[in-house]
Amino acid sequence: MKKLAIAILFLCGMATTASAQKYMTRTGKVVFFSGTPVENIEAFNNDVSSVIDGRTGEMLFIVPIKSFKFEKALMQEHFNENYMESDKFPKADFKGKILNIGDVNFSKDGVYNVKTAGKLTIHGVTKDVTIPGTVTVKGGSVTANSKFLVRTADYGIKIPGMVASKIADQIEVTVNSILSQK
Repeated sequence: MKKLAIAILFLCGMATTASAQKYMTRTGKVVFFSGTPVENIEAFNNDVSSVIDGRTGEMLFIVPIKSFKFEKALMQEHFNENYMESDKFPKADFKGKILNIGDVNFSKDGVYNVKTAGKLTIHGVTKDVTIPGTVTVKGGSVTANSKFLVRTADYGIKIPGMVASKIADQIEVTVNSILSQK
């Protein structure tokens, strides 16, 4: 919890010192989907904090694990207690940079393809990743979108053998955050 509070303070600090090129939200969205022949599992999280610096391309996304909502309460309980151990690892985050930030014109409406690189931390494990996405500028607001795969084994998430057929080895993650200029 202490680390989450520090991260939120960091975001707030970035916002208060922001120039006209900083964009922020505390209501970003992350969806994950696990599809298998036996069962599909989907969870939604609407409490994602994110900030993007339009000048440098630096970005930060913080995802509180307990904020994922499932169709079935038992799935949510197993996700938090058994797989993600959310009391021990309360958040996931991505700290990185838009590599082609010069291609994005924050003062002109449009959809811009971007490539990001940085460190993705899930379940206490940090990996270097490169993630494609889009930045959509419309009417002064910025929407960051991305879809990518995460291998559970890469992040030390253990799936018991008795339910392995119900949970995919690779989880599809979709990010959609509408950020406002600060």
